[in-house]
Amino acid sequence: MGPQGRIVIPAQFRESLDISTGETLIARVEDGRLVLETRERILARIRSWFADVPPEVSLVDELIAERREEARREAEE
Repeated sequence: MGPQGRIVIPAQFRESLDISTGETLIARVEDGRLVLETRERILARIRSWFADVPPEVSLVDELIAERREEARREAEE
């Protein structure tokens, strides 16, 4: 780590991860580790979570329906 807290990623890692100079990486701490990812990799991971959802299903509509049902149950209590 450099004096200003900068970290240099070795060239072999950048090449194997297909990270180019000037690319923005998003950092997060996970289980005591620093994880750096590109926006594209994060989006691909999130999209994979929902890959099995049929196109005709609206997750937004599903969520709204769930919230309305919860509110209805709470109002009945």
